[in-house]
Amino acid sequence: MPLTAGTLTVLPAAEWRPLQEEHRARVDALTRNHRARAGGQIPHPVEDFLFTYYSLRPAQLGRWYPGVGVALADAAERLNWRFHRQLPADGAPVGGDRPHCGNPLVAVDLDAFRQTRGSQLAFTARLLGATAAAPGHFGCFGLHEWAMVFQQDDGGRRHQDWPLRLGQAGTDDVVRDHQIRCTHFDAFRFFTPQARPLNDLQPDRGSQLEMEQPGCLHASMDLYKWAYKLIPAMPSGLLVDAFVLARSIRELDMRASPYDLTELGYEPIQIETPAGKAEYVTAQRGFARQAQLLRRRLLDTVAEVLAAE
Repeated sequence: MPLTAGTLTVLPAAEWRPLQEEHRARVDALTRNHRARAGGQIPHPVEDFLFTYYSLRPAQLGRWYPGVGVALADAAERLNWRFHRQLPADGAPVGGDRPHCGNPLVAVDLDAFRQTRGSQLAFTARLLGATAAAPGHFGCFGLHEWAMVFQQDDGGRRHQDWPLRLGQAGTDDVVRDHQIRCTHFDAFRFFTPQARPLNDLQPDRGSQLEMEQPGCLHASMDLYKWAYKLIPAMPSGLLVDAFVLARSIRELDMRASPYDLTELGYEPIQIETPAGKAEYVTAQRGFARQAQLLRRRLLDTVAEVLAAE
């Protein structure tokens, strides 16, 4: 049963080690295909995205952390992990004349974490709060992916193994025939030079706080990034939930893209048609609702990290 040490909940090894193994098994199942392809250097435009665009590796995702407010008993292997410290049974830090016992109690070193990651914590709280409060926009139809290949030759295309569903000329026509209103800088910066002037907005890093909004698929995918940047204070269950949401969103992103991925089992969402637009917006609204719930959980975790003693 969980015990308490000061303000911490203490999990005995008999409880936390099974949780750790469950987490590893979950991550192993989620990343198995990617790891197998990586060994054969076989790229996948959907499932590899979270390990090429984002920096967390599968092995790092597979490490289990309980988050703040929890100490692990008999956790000697974690003593050398970054931002961890040993505690005695009463929950106070080990130091001075206090001995290091053979079955150490280990928790996140919040003082060291906040000292090192304070600016990251503050920015994450501001960005997530601003995005959660902003009105959602649902009329982009995934045209950011089209703008990334607008008037581009084959050699410059990111996914060269996969053809454009409408060809280059047809793809360019779709971009010209639609209003493009991308609010997300990290999508906009990949637009071709010819496409950037066609965007109604010109987002940059400095305008991120005011422009990001909860309808944006990339803002919702980025919840995964903001979660892993707060390791080890971020509970691993929440991190993996963000990973799963991001991967599902990436599938929608690429189904609505100009690429033909039917050989991979992805039926295209033809956003150049009224039916395709309606299908896209329905899915986009559903992901926005899921992301807002996850965003609130992340904000609660950041607040807990900042307030914990």
